[in-house]
Amino acid sequence: MELVITMSKRLVILGAGESGVGTAILGRQQGYDVFVSDGGPIKEKYQQELNKYEIEWEANQHTEEKILNADEVMKSPGIPEKNELVKKIRKKGIPVISEIEFAYRYKGNSKIIGITGSNGKTTTTSLMYHICKTAGLDCALVGNIGYSFAKQIAEDPKELYVAEISSFQLDDIQTFRPDVAILTNISEDHLDRYDYRFENYIHSKFRIAENQTAQDYFIYCADDPVTMQYLEKYSIKSNPLPFSMSKELPQGGFIRNGQMTVTVDDEKMQMNVSDFTLKGKHNQNNTMAAALGGVTMGIRKEKIRVAVQTFESLAHRMEPVSTVRGVEFINDSKATNVNSTWFALESMERPTILILGGVDKGNDYSVLLDLVREKVKAIVCLGTDNGKIQEAFKNDVQLMVSTSSAEEAVKAAFHMASPGDTVLLSPACASFDLFKNYEDRGDQFKQAVREL
Repeated sequence: MELVITMSKRLVILGAGESGVGTAILGRQQGYDVFVSDGGPIKEKYQQELNKYEIEWEANQHTEEKILNADEVMKSPGIPEKNELVKKIRKKGIPVISEIEFAYRYKGNSKIIGITGSNGKTTTTSLMYHICKTAGLDCALVGNIGYSFAKQIAEDPKELYVAEISSFQLDDIQTFRPDVAILTNISEDHLDRYDYRFENYIHSKFRIAENQTAQDYFIYCADDPVTMQYLEKYSIKSNPLPFSMSKELPQGGFIRNGQMTVTVDDEKMQMNVSDFTLKGKHNQNNTMAAALGGVTMGIRKEKIRVAVQTFESLAHRMEPVSTVRGVEFINDSKATNVNSTWFALESMERPTILILGGVDKGNDYSVLLDLVREKVKAIVCLGTDNGKIQEAFKNDVQLMVSTSSAEEAVKAAFHMASPGDTVLLSPACASFDLFKNYEDRGDQFKQAVREL
């Protein structure tokens, strides 16, 4: 009698953050031989999760013989292609996938609303989830916010997943297909990861729709020049649902005379913009995108209306902190690129002291010039290297100071402000020079405001 030994497929995971550990748990559950390797330290909570599921892992190193024998590698979105180990994996022809690709295989009959874009994706995703929850759907918020998609499927599967997806996660998909894809907009971001070629980044974003079929929906901004310029270059098979503030559309969404109209197939809903809890023009776009998503899911208009009226804004995204002696403080620490800061400034209605700076990702500050001239009375730089910001605005802003802590920045801004002004933290840069992440930067800013 012949003995047949079936070897389980070897899944190697690079990076033990939320997406890496989520993939490991799902992989273990699905019978893979799983190994997790992180070149740096692994957080205590993630170590505990890996141990709980008896998953082999290593920290602060990559043992190549344990990695290069993989059948498949899931790499964390944070690891770039130019990493030496990734190059070796590619050279051996081992398939590299992202967490959303792995999770997608095990989603069963559930549906996915996938949201990507350079700006507004977190707000749109959170509002989309709030609409689905308000309507009583069995859903989870996954991806870049909330749990990892893989972990949610492993531990608490739902009928619908509302997923915020980054371009890095889209880089390594093969079959991933959302039933509804939302692309909020495309502006220059993360160019350091795309060989400083904007086109490569644009291509990544459009991948959200590449596997869609005629049963699916693709929601996008018809006012976004980059999206519209590239739309024709991709053969997208799903139903287009554009949204616009400048023209009326028979299918999709538009705003005219303070009224939003959203139409999907034969369903139509209208709502007054003054009833939106989210203020600012960019948030009107985010709200249209989420409302369109709600209609595609068959959610009743009343439920969408209630959800849009009850949504609370997010921490670190245009978050009002407090008003001190007539000076209003707003925390927009999540603005890690120039475009985000542009949207923040556009919604300012009072003279503004702008706190800018951090790790520059190849920023072009000239796009901010018109708004800075119109609205900004002083700039407080918050970063280890502020030269580029000072160079960009020296001819347009009389008052500019450099600071190297949140507390110092808040005090300097308060000192320059008069009652009736707004101090806006909207850095346009990553935070890693002085802070752990943008949340830490926002929290330190809020703490400093409370101590004034």
